[in-house]
Amino acid sequence: MPTTIRDVARASGVHVSTVSRTFSAPHMVNPETRSRVLATAESMGYRPNRAARALITGRTGNIGLIVADITNPYFPPMIKAAEGQSRHRDYHVFVADTDEDPLVEEELVQAMAKQVDGVVLASPRMANTSIERLAREIPLVMINRVVADLPAVVMDLAEGTRNAIDHLVGLGHRHLLYLAGPRSSWNNREIRRSATTVARNHNARLDVIGPNPPTWDGGFAAAERVRATDATAVLAYNDLMAIGLLAGLRDLGIEVPDELSVVGIDDTPLSALARPALTTVATPSAAAGRSAVDMLLHQDIQPRAARGPLPHDPRRTTAKVILQTTLITRESTGPVPCHARDHRPAVSTADLLASRTKE
Repeated sequence: MPTTIRDVARASGVHVSTVSRTFSAPHMVNPETRSRVLATAESMGYRPNRAARALITGRTGNIGLIVADITNPYFPPMIKAAEGQSRHRDYHVFVADTDEDPLVEEELVQAMAKQVDGVVLASPRMANTSIERLAREIPLVMINRVVADLPAVVMDLAEGTRNAIDHLVGLGHRHLLYLAGPRSSWNNREIRRSATTVARNHNARLDVIGPNPPTWDGGFAAAERVRATDATAVLAYNDLMAIGLLAGLRDLGIEVPDELSVVGIDDTPLSALARPALTTVATPSAAAGRSAVDMLLHQDIQPRAARGPLPHDPRRTTAKVILQTTLITRESTGPVPCHARDHRPAVSTADLLASRTKE
């Protein structure tokens, strides 16, 4: 016969309502009592009835995770980590893919709002106004996006980009390219801003090609435009684009890194398997998944029946978590080609005019 909530209460020496609160509202139970009840329930093999608990608490025990492109190897570690962290908190995860479409993204949040207690948006492409409106209806946590007054987990891309540009300049490169990602990507704006500043500080030139689709095909298609420049090094928006670029350059007969150095961002498993192995900025996507779930469940999530427009709800956290990035040096970067070593630093006309104005 299955163990019941009354069996757990009797064995723990507490009232049935205390056992119920331990599973439905643990913050309302004394920590020592909660630990005793949970240990007793575990030893007796008791599992609460999720459907019954949902009827009592108004909470589903589910959260949503919406990602920009589930085929991008950056996202599976994030999804796996988020699912593991959710199970640890006795929650289930519904995962959905938007295929980089902001309209699909918005529709998914609205559909999930009826089935989940909150949503994690990973690399969202929606406008801030749309995100802010949806956040009044359901708790949201951002990954790779900063929206005012909403909790977010972001990578320290400014530092990661600085390390990548420093690495390339240290190898003698003075004309760099940034292979940009989607215009609507917050990460794209952060990388471009940091790369521009760091290159200028090194008296190096940085040109931008894009926006581009953040895919292998997007990188492959950009190879012709890269070849048409005098640049000796490229920083790509992500690993998929960088690996696609490597393939496109190979088809054009351009040797990497002998003729051109390439750096990606993310350090997905494919980066070490590329030929040549890709130098990249590692971003901890698994840690982002765990942190986002914790941030979402630390909020005082309202029962669905009580939800309403709450733009200034003080119970909603607005915390920001910034995760460190690391430059991983592999085979796709090398010294500037001999034919470019005698060139003076390639400063753009705009930079020259700006410096003269300051004088």
